[in-house]
Amino acid sequence: MVVPRRTSRDIRSDSRLDVLHAVLSAGETTRNELAQFTGLSAATVVTVVGELLAEGIIEERKVTAGRIGRPTATLGMNKARGLVVGIDVAETYVRAVMFDAALNQILAVESARDEHVLDPDSVVEGIGRTLDRLLDEAGVSREAVLGVGVALPGLIQGPQGVSVVVPHWTWQTVELEHLRERLGLPLVIENPLKSIAIAELWLGRGRNCSSLATINLGTGVGAGIVLGGRILRGATNTAGEWGHTLLVLDGRRCRCGRNGCVEAYIGAPGIQQTLREIDPTHPLVDLDMQNDFIVALAAVADGDEPDEAVAETIARTAYYLGSALADLVAVVNPEVVTLTGWTTWALGEHLLPPTRRHLLEQSPGGSALGVELDVSTVLGNSVATGVATVVLERFLVDAGLLTSNIPVAL
Repeated sequence: MVVPRRTSRDIRSDSRLDVLHAVLSAGETTRNELAQFTGLSAATVVTVVGELLAEGIIEERKVTAGRIGRPTATLGMNKARGLVVGIDVAETYVRAVMFDAALNQILAVESARDEHVLDPDSVVEGIGRTLDRLLDEAGVSREAVLGVGVALPGLIQGPQGVSVVVPHWTWQTVELEHLRERLGLPLVIENPLKSIAIAELWLGRGRNCSSLATINLGTGVGAGIVLGGRILRGATNTAGEWGHTLLVLDGRRCRCGRNGCVEAYIGAPGIQQTLREIDPTHPLVDLDMQNDFIVALAAVADGDEPDEAVAETIARTAYYLGSALADLVAVVNPEVVTLTGWTTWALGEHLLPPTRRHLLEQSPGGSALGVELDVSTVLGNSVATGVATVVLERFLVDAGLLTSNIPVAL
């Protein structure tokens, strides 16, 4: 494989992207602070800021007079530039979130998905209906929206084109084209693990560190990984499928077809299976919908009446999670690990302390010493937030300010 030669245009594009992300991270900043944060020269920052101001992506907020020299103008994202939409398509729901151009959330709607209905036409129509509902409730026309980003599980980009591959759910480029037609807006699609990594990098703990892993816990599990301030993608955009690494030799059957995967133990169905093994007669083992099960499990754990089976289920899940994270930390060596996803929001306060303990106990050679493990500070749905950030980047590509480094655009 021949690595494309980087041009001066690519270098200028990277500088613009660095400045954009720095403004997003800071909320409000100055040109001098941007130079310090990005490592770019003051002259380059002045040039890039001028270009982003001219395009209306950022704005000058206020001017502060100093004792010496010229007054200092603060900069921020221009939230009036337009709207962007991020859509998180999961096995059990479709959540669409509308943001202004400063990535402030305006409105979110969610539609339940029947996790047993997997044909592409039904999924595409469900995504379209959810977007229609979002625009209708916001009273917004499509003309006011700069673009929409959709995070699809199992997204792969390779030499044969783009495909979406999850167990029992396979799309090719033609289905993705149908999605673009149904939504009727400029579209980017992204892998959800990369989306949560993007959100964590620019709006969460990644603002203060260069290497991190953010763990999504839901139906499936996976890791969005940032190394040296860059999203780890891999050759076909599938890096981070940590949920399908081996946890238990010849263990439980995973939906990917292997035995003993991490996901088979700490994905929502895996947690329910743990409860079933502890107490086959427990009323929660018969709940059919995964989200209902996790919410009910959290409610029992939060209740006043002790439930030994639920307590043991959470304890075993923390053991599995901590042990699996110990392997990830040994390989990736991040500064920070964050947990996100709907299982985290429901069970995080119960899982976090024992998971920290098991991570330290199981890490080889003390590789987890100094690693911070916490719940993500990114507000709302981090998948939707991350893919909405990609929409802003795509808008700059279309404006000619960035070279086309967006993974998938339709």
